[in-house]
Amino acid sequence: MDIEGAAVPERLLITRTTTGDDVSIVTLAGEVDLDGSSRLRDVLLSSVQSAPGTVVDFGEVGFLDSSGINVLISAHRAAESRGVWFRLAAARDAVERVLRLVGVDALIDCYPSVERALTA
Repeated sequence: MDIEGAAVPERLLITRTTTGDDVSIVTLAGEVDLDGSSRLRDVLLSSVQSAPGTVVDFGEVGFLDSSGINVLISAHRAAESRGVWFRLAAARDAVERVLRLVGVDALIDCYPSVERALTA
């Protein structure tokens, strides 16, 4: 299992792990806002370029703004263009509400847990 991580001004921790079948799990903790969205974009785009699938784990995210939404849509489009899958998992209530309000849940597959996203 490979692990790559970076802290972005202590408000967003991004950790990328790889499963045995090379699927990337990008685990986020903190707030996904303008301060961390550039690093998140880099990690997600790298993931969809190198892995057959990517799951973004939102289990420890309490806030998601429009810059984060834009990053998710960009990563989803990059995954589609490569023919790989991109899924969101474990969004807490506040984040899930944002995803629903802006229609991201209709564009990107969302799952209640990382395990469900991995086996879908």
